Amino acid sequence: MSETLPILYSFRRCPYAMRARLAIKEAGFSCELREIVLRDKAAELLEASPKGTVPVLVLPDQTIVEESLEIMAHVLRQHDSENWLARGQEDPVAMALISENDSSFKAHLDRAKYAERFKRKGEEVDPIKERASAMRFINKLDKILSKQDFLGGEQPHLADMAILPFVRQFAHIDIAWFRAQPVTHVISWLDAFLCSPRFKSIMTKYDKWQPEQPPILFP
Repeated sequence: MSETLPILYSFRRCPYAMRARLAIKEAGFSCELREIVLRDKAAELLEASPKGTVPVLVLPDQTIVEESLEIMAHVLRQHDSENWLARGQEDPVAMALISENDSSFKAHLDRAKYAERFKRKGEEVDPIKERASAMRFINKLDKILSKQDFLGGEQPHLADMAILPFVRQFAHIDIAWFRAQPVTHVISWLDAFLCSPRFKSIMTKYDKWQPEQPPILFP
């Protein structure tokens, strides 16, 4: 384990890990990135955080930060040139959107995307109904974005960066279907994000981390 840099356990496509990396990049917070394969989790990850999910940030004093929003807040408190954190936390509507994203929207998203997984556990899941339920949140975002460029107003802030990775995941369940929906403002907001240097900079592909490999510095 690095003695000088924080360590980020991450998985490239995980939306929770994406939003952590977005904040780390914005903050210029240097860390060692360890790419995890979720079906074959590194023992070091499980030792740091037995729940075995990503992201997990291990600080040099061995403090463990294992929730994505907590990681975002921790690094943005170090440096936040675009004022994501303060403007987000001062906006109760935005904070409520993050809460809804992380609770009901993510639950419907997962049941739409991974319906067979839930069925194997004995749950009755209709992915089409779950997708329709998830769209209620998308429609709410679209109404907000019809009046302003970002959830945070005319500039992005915490809510945009915390929610966009999950909208991306939902859209890619069936991208053709999603693009045919009457949520043009959300689609434009998502497309601008996906084409941005900011997004591309956090989506570099890495091989599964191995203990013997040289450290990968991020960003």
